[in-house]
Amino acid sequence: MGYGGARGGGKSWAMRRKSVLLALRYPGIRVLILRRTYPELTETYVKPMRGELAELMRAKQVRYRETEKEFVYGNGSLLMLGYCDNEADLGRYQGAEYDVIFIDEATQWPYEWFLILTACLRGVNDFPKRMYLTCNPGGVGHTWVKRLFIDRDYEKGERPEEYRFIQALVYDNRALMEKSPEYLHQLENLPEKLRKGWLEGEWDLFDGQYFAEFRREKHVIQPFALPSRWRRYVTIDYGLDMLAAYWIAVDEEGKGYVYRELYEGRDNGKGADGRGHIVSAAARRVRECMPPGERIEVWLAPPDLWNRNRDSGRSTAELFAEAGMVLTKTSNDRIGGWRAVREWLADKVDEHGQNVPRLRIFATCTNLIRTLPAVQFDEKKPEDVATEPHELTHAPDALRGFCVYRSSPTEPEPPEKMRGVEVFYDARLQSSADEILGLGEDVYVV
Repeated sequence: MGYGGARGGGKSWAMRRKSVLLALRYPGIRVLILRRTYPELTETYVKPMRGELAELMRAKQVRYRETEKEFVYGNGSLLMLGYCDNEADLGRYQGAEYDVIFIDEATQWPYEWFLILTACLRGVNDFPKRMYLTCNPGGVGHTWVKRLFIDRDYEKGERPEEYRFIQALVYDNRALMEKSPEYLHQLENLPEKLRKGWLEGEWDLFDGQYFAEFRREKHVIQPFALPSRWRRYVTIDYGLDMLAAYWIAVDEEGKGYVYRELYEGRDNGKGADGRGHIVSAAARRVRECMPPGERIEVWLAPPDLWNRNRDSGRSTAELFAEAGMVLTKTSNDRIGGWRAVREWLADKVDEHGQNVPRLRIFATCTNLIRTLPAVQFDEKKPEDVATEPHELTHAPDALRGFCVYRSSPTEPEPPEKMRGVEVFYDARLQSSADEILGLGEDVYVV
């Protein structure tokens, strides 16, 4: 169960109250509450709970053990307080059994630590096995918390019915609004990114976010029928870890629409035995996603696809060409490419005089929508996108190829069809040639 999404929603109070109620309701239950650091644990749980449980402690129904940071209930329940500042601290909880675990500020926790703790939810008893997490946008765990509770984008082995999220804003905390109205004023006067995250619970904006220009309400649109006259591009980022391919249409005014997504590889358990697609299978999957007769102006791919295999002496680009996709090499300039993406995300004036984004994304392209606002600045090279978590980079890398290609002043216009002598007169031969060469129309000799 996830709870929160903004500052001032009463998350820590709710966790303290819920843990106490569980300890009273289920005699003998084992409950663990975790924060990242010891000072946070002391200020948020140890001190407040000693005050909140003072009456029960005076009545000898609860006893606090300072060394262990535990509240021992007369009915046999045990409420343990802990912190996990590093992997060594995490080792204290591995192997132990708990019936309920609370993780406060879960977006400050790495995903691997969360997985380790879920394995501690066990025990031969009839007590409920649950995990409660509070969270705000931002932090090292932003991406995985958002994926599980906001986007509800589940991987193999994850069951959607096991995840619930309750939104809590400062406006829901009546006690805080009455006693500390100035706190709301403080949130309202934060810089835009922090204000939208901490006050409004906006998960697509957070500190360290590279593409702060991205707005789901502006850049994501519902699919519509594309005019056949619009130029269409396919941009690819390929590896066994992920085949990320995007189809993008550009209208007469130069506005782009990302209208189709293919996102399969080892990172999401797709491909042969979940290990990704070899080149021939990748090319086949791209073709399978396309309706018959769809014309593509240019197939775009990064320069590393032209590297020759040490054993075969052939490149990935050559293998794609054999499948009817003659790739065009995009720029290897990462920083220039990211600047181009930002230009495409920026507004431009349309034919009606309205400011609209130059690039918009169909709502069906879920992985691009998920990862584009999630990538962060590289701490060592601030103008670049961080390459970790690596799974987040595939879709933005593919988009970068298109954006830098279409933003280049030297970008060649698609060649005009050369008139000449028609070679194939038999309709069956013409269809076969189209399929192999990927032309979609008559084949000519120049």
